[in-house]
Amino acid sequence: MIALSLAEIADITGGRPHDIPDPSVRISGPVVIDSRKVEAGSLFAAFAGEHVDGHAYAERAVAAGAAAVLAARPVGVPAIVVPDVEKALGALARAVVERLGTDVVALTGSAGKTSTKDLIAQVLQSHAPTVWTPGSLNNEIGLPLTALQATAETRHLVLEMGARGIGHIAYLTGLTPPRIGLVLNVGTAHIGEFGGREQIAQAKGELVEALPAEADGGVAVLNADDLLVRAMSARTKARTVLFGEAEDADVRATEVRMTPGGRPAFTLHTPTGCSDVTLRLYGEHHVSNALAAAAVAHVLGMSAMEIATALSGAGTLSRWRMEVTERADGVTIVNDAYNANPESMRAALRALVAMGGAARATGGRTWAVLGPMAELGDASLAEHDAVGRLAVRLNVSKLVAVGGREASWLQLGAYNEGSWGEESVLVSDAQAAVDLLRSELRPGDVVLVKASRSIGLERVALALLEREGEVADR
Repeated sequence: MIALSLAEIADITGGRPHDIPDPSVRISGPVVIDSRKVEAGSLFAAFAGEHVDGHAYAERAVAAGAAAVLAARPVGVPAIVVPDVEKALGALARAVVERLGTDVVALTGSAGKTSTKDLIAQVLQSHAPTVWTPGSLNNEIGLPLTALQATAETRHLVLEMGARGIGHIAYLTGLTPPRIGLVLNVGTAHIGEFGGREQIAQAKGELVEALPAEADGGVAVLNADDLLVRAMSARTKARTVLFGEAEDADVRATEVRMTPGGRPAFTLHTPTGCSDVTLRLYGEHHVSNALAAAAVAHVLGMSAMEIATALSGAGTLSRWRMEVTERADGVTIVNDAYNANPESMRAALRALVAMGGAARATGGRTWAVLGPMAELGDASLAEHDAVGRLAVRLNVSKLVAVGGREASWLQLGAYNEGSWGEESVLVSDAQAAVDLLRSELRPGDVVLVKASRSIGLERVALALLEREGEVADR
């Protein structure tokens, strides 16, 4: 963060200094909400959570080097006391971004947000200093914390924005107003909360409504292959740039193909030229993600060759998203267990089949270890049944459905679609899945593990890799 005095921060946030002997002291370190991550000169924001109250750690944070605490009440150490810590954090982020004048790129979508954000970050970082959302910290707290990582050297700030309902993205864009807004797709993730795809489109479209007019540099980057996203061009005053495989897309892909190992390759076309791309990521669904990243990079002045080179070198930055590891015995584990929705489930299954193509020639098999998809509402039974059926249609060797009611719908869909019922099995929990796989896996097998984040199915992948102690940000 750019250095600000405690007096300046109090003025920005509308706070009152408490126990601060010298208001001219400057915050020179990061803004953090975890006292264990405090560095010298940090500002520690104390949140009262459901299980832990950050105010109880204020003294520890200052002892570790924090210059002050952003708090809702006096805490006995140097603090700026504000009525609402979350709103104060947002106000501070907005003030810092406005002072920096950096290009803010915001993106949203039902699926692929984090993978695309990681691609954009790596492509832009090859061009100029870039700060981006770590993992999936895309909410009212994570977004300002990311923005506050920007410094005077930062040229690009890439922010992932999630939504749990109408108005959420509008709120986030008010914290860090973007100049470039990217909408990836409108799917069925969280459809149980929203009520339908039209309502999801309404919420996602709040991003393009928040953009400045074309005359002021605003650009809406929209998926030409998703009709609900394409229609958002009517909701913005910004210039529209389309990406996709449609012929009228400004940034598009031709000659899309898969390598023998399941990595996508294509020819990238932009208004400034074309160049070949071979991604390090797995699965054809990453073509759309890569095109989205390319469109943003094009808007920011990168050439087709520069974009293609950066895309071809980009990897996975965020944990447990198509994270591929080959064991010493030749078994490949694909840990995609961070989250799941119907679109990402289908994409992951297709990626699994593509990756298993070479393995099948030598007797290897494909295993889909799948758990429930959350927040689907009334569509849950049909969506789980459809995913189970798709696993059989794609010729996945074995579906292992893990869990209770929703998992039984996955297994039943596969059973009804299959010939003898041997294509699927239902197990009670993650440990049962691990026991089954340990007894049956053989060299050349490829195992996909995927479910909604709340299920914790990453334990299966980590156990098979003997990494049970690993954790990821939720």
